[in-house]
Parts: sequence; structure tokens; C-alpha cells
Amino acid sequence: MADKMPDFSNVQSGSSSTAEKVYVVVSGDSLSKIAKREYGNANDWPRIFEANKDILKDPNKIYPGQKLKIPPK
Repeated sequence: MADKMPDFSNVQSGSSSTAEKVYVVVSGDSLSKIAKREYGNANDWPRIFEANKDILKDPNKIYPGQKLKIPPK
């Protein structure tokens, strides 16, 4: 099983198409890696950091198991 990422394709969102996704951090992740995966551009990482300022104090310190909100692009 090469892809260990959780599959959120079957998650039901409300009627809003702008609903935020939730991403669970895995070992080896960084905000730039997550941004590249979600948005196609690693430089979009501040968008994720801003959306998670309630739980993130330092963009370089994310931990496996954390649930990050991924705002729509």
C-alpha cells in the first residue's frame, strides 16, 4: 500500500461547497508538503497556517495526528 494518506473522498460536507477539509498530519509532513499536495503549490503553506492559528504557533512545528483545516483555494 504505497499511499497511506487518509481518503476523504467520501466525507459528506454540508450544502456549502466552500467547506474546509480536515487533514490529519502524518510523520514527515510539513506545511509546504501539505500545501503542495492540496493546492499544487508548496508556497501556499501560509494559507494553511493562517487557518490553523488556533492550534499552530510555529509553522515549522506540526505533529503527526494533528488535524489541520485546509481552507478552499
